[in-house]
Amino acid sequence: MSYDANVLRRATRRLEEESRLRRDKTERLRQDAYRREPRLEQLDRRIQGTMAGLVAAALRQGGNPVQAVQSVRAENQDLQRERAVLLGAMGLPEDALEDSPACPLCRDTGWQGAQMCRCLKALCAQEQIRELSRLLDLGEQSFDTFRMDYYSQTPYPGRGASPRGNMELVYDVCLNYATKFGRFAIKNLFLSGAPGLGKTFLSACIARTVSENGFSVVYDTAGNIFAQFEARKFLRDSPDGMDARDETRRCLNCDLLILDDLGSELTTQFTQSALYELINTRLVGGKHTVISSNLSMEEAARRYAPQIASRLDGEYHVLHFFGDDIRLVRKRQL
Repeated sequence: MSYDANVLRRATRRLEEESRLRRDKTERLRQDAYRREPRLEQLDRRIQGTMAGLVAAALRQGGNPVQAVQSVRAENQDLQRERAVLLGAMGLPEDALEDSPACPLCRDTGWQGAQMCRCLKALCAQEQIRELSRLLDLGEQSFDTFRMDYYSQTPYPGRGASPRGNMELVYDVCLNYATKFGRFAIKNLFLSGAPGLGKTFLSACIARTVSENGFSVVYDTAGNIFAQFEARKFLRDSPDGMDARDETRRCLNCDLLILDDLGSELTTQFTQSALYELINTRLVGGKHTVISSNLSMEEAARRYAPQIASRLDGEYHVLHFFGDDIRLVRKRQL
């Protein structure tokens, strides 16, 4: 999985800051303990000296190095016991003054060799949620808060099923897609239906769950994403153009792209080209994409170029949304 450079930078900065604050707290505690009990500082210095003595004894030539090591070790243990007694009298555990890392796996570096440690992954996931929250109201949007009672159980004309029955199936697919991301049989989703039927809500649920599981997610509207592609091309080496280049790279390379409201943009030759690059590059790279649109797949085929329509029809699993506008249903229930 790959994280956006800005997300990784913020997460790394947080890891370093938390480590620094922890060291500062330990140092303050150490200095306070030394003031309260000066003997502790003397013991710590002697213990450091005996550790150096252990190394010297092990390297000593002549005499009996084993006996020398045992002698130094015995002295060190006596000092440690006295130190533990003094700390206990102050209500502190034996390791209270040690600079122990929060993560024993990476010792707060964030990396285990070339692999990102789970502590840094967790911070990256938090930073992604924070970034997504700037575009989405993620306060209550989760699979646990999704309400089926907004959907009628009466069969919907021309559909052969009720909105409730259909939504139960849609919900199950979206839930499994998110919780089993990367392992689920379906890679790409096309959420199709009129406004106000829950497409954005379920898209946000997917974004939240996949992010919390440590994958990189980009969520944005089709109009905003196409504007970034346009800025990348026409502004080139300007600051805005370089920012757009970074943003388009994120869209092309993230683990999951959620493209919201496809079809609301002004369709031009350029947007067709940008959409093709986006869809095709992600398919070739094996990346996952969720598209939500007011268009049906048939309407998308008429609106976009055949190369785009073919990839959408062949590589995306369509989830149909139908029923009454949830906003109006909620208003009637007030």
